[in-house]
Amino acid sequence: MSVQIWTYILVGMTFSIYIGIAIWSKASSTKEFYVAGGGVSPLANGMATAADWMSAASFISMAGLISFLGYDGSVYIMGWTGGYVLLALLLAPYLRKFGKYTVPDFIGERYYSRTARIVAVLCALLVSFTYVAGQMRGVGVVFSRFLEVDINTGVVIGMVIVLFYAVMGGMKGITYTQVAQYCVLIFAFMVPAIFISFLMTGNIIPQIGMGSNLNDGSEVYVLDKLNAINKDLGFNEYTNGSKSMIDVLAITSALMIGTAGLPHVIVRFFTVKKVKDARKSAGLALLFIAILYTTAPAVSVFARINLINTVNNKPYSDMPGWFSNWEKTGLLKFNDKNQDGNIQYVADDSSNELYVDPDIMVLANPEIADLPGWVIGLVAAGGLAAALSTAAGLLLVISSSISHDLIKNTINPNISDKGELWAARISATVAVVVAGYFGINPPDFVAAVVALAFGLAAASFFPAIVLGIFYKKMSKEGAIAGMLVGVSLMLYYILKFKFGVFDGGKSSVAGLQDQWWFGVSPEGFGSVAMLFHFIVALVINKFTPPPPKKVQDIVENIRIPVGASPPNIH
Repeated sequence: MSVQIWTYILVGMTFSIYIGIAIWSKASSTKEFYVAGGGVSPLANGMATAADWMSAASFISMAGLISFLGYDGSVYIMGWTGGYVLLALLLAPYLRKFGKYTVPDFIGERYYSRTARIVAVLCALLVSFTYVAGQMRGVGVVFSRFLEVDINTGVVIGMVIVLFYAVMGGMKGITYTQVAQYCVLIFAFMVPAIFISFLMTGNIIPQIGMGSNLNDGSEVYVLDKLNAINKDLGFNEYTNGSKSMIDVLAITSALMIGTAGLPHVIVRFFTVKKVKDARKSAGLALLFIAILYTTAPAVSVFARINLINTVNNKPYSDMPGWFSNWEKTGLLKFNDKNQDGNIQYVADDSSNELYVDPDIMVLANPEIADLPGWVIGLVAAGGLAAALSTAAGLLLVISSSISHDLIKNTINPNISDKGELWAARISATVAVVVAGYFGINPPDFVAAVVALAFGLAAASFFPAIVLGIFYKKMSKEGAIAGMLVGVSLMLYYILKFKFGVFDGGKSSVAGLQDQWWFGVSPEGFGSVAMLFHFIVALVINKFTPPPPKKVQDIVENIRIPVGASPPNIH
């Protein structure tokens, strides 16, 4: 069977499973809609958390970025993996014990302020919409290639699927759908990685294969081969970085800290019965995440070697079918500058004739390696599973922020449970439409958009949550001022250096790198904005009254391990 038939079969089967689960797990109350009734097992929640966390950026874009950036791309692996550890150990158990559904709910209650809640809602919406833009672009990339439909049509199809199970099932439907999606995405990522590792090195374990000799008779190590290829073409050696250490540190920190402040990941720890279960599911999720994250560097190495060997200095007329198929999407372009009919892929922009979008590397990798059609179709299904699972989690955060935090706890406290449930579903529907717009008009490639969302989360939520848990005398005025300063500074930096808003338009962005503050890129500036958040919050706190004793007692209580005797507070 052809690749397209296999893709239709596998994507159709997985979508049928997702829809079936949504119908089976329809939410009938706000508790089921927001936190799946609070009765999810640690194993299921661990798999759902892993799927929620491993978005299109992890599945589609991360290995592609590492393919092109080499050593510099390691910041994404270090930041995103380390960030999950930070979240699991530092915040999740305490937030779970606090017992609120959402991050704005925690901030509103902890800082005893309607204003703090509204600011947190706005920050949650900003982070979530920025993040979901990357997911919908991932959906469009997959559909445009493998189902051979227009990218806009692909985004609309993805919107309809997400809308169905997110609006109908809420967190209950999303949780069990994400369990299925984790199984699909991890199988889809690992199968081609194992195939290609075996073909190139004779080792079926990709992580080991990346450090082995090529089995082409040359006895050359894989990474040595890639270094030599890159050097010959004028690129930096794959294992040497070109970013400044300050920027590497800033990006890694921003991704780590942003992870610990992501609302759609934090809410997953409210879906289990006990704090102990939250800790278990956090550990299991880290294990499930590590399977993909330790494999991604190997996939990136194999994909880049195969791509260069297949296309460079080869006649355009001899290119295999996958080349022209990706050309149709606009994500792969050949411009024969010297009119010799051969593809020149080199670092020098004036001579380079090939444009390759980083987002296609994982998806095109099985085709480049000439793997069976069912493997290629499986990767398409996996990419969709990764994008849709995270998109659904983000849409739930958006809908709960509006219905629970804004309407229920701010505008209309007397709204009925049924009315709140309807408000959540309507909010999710509107959010899907907005997300679809971002998917049709994407601001950048997937991982770049997602990195900006992490920076916004780092600048807005992380300090407020940490201070709220570990500093019982933190005042509401300090928290509100810190959130506003952090998120505003991050927004300004993104608009100035990512989109050139204050410097004559987007065309001038490339020339703004020399003006970066402290030599930090927009993807890493969340670390700097976070520091400003901390400073402003603590300074304002010095000149404002401390929280009421009742709030301080709550903070003391959430830090006490379950089963321990509470302190004698007088």
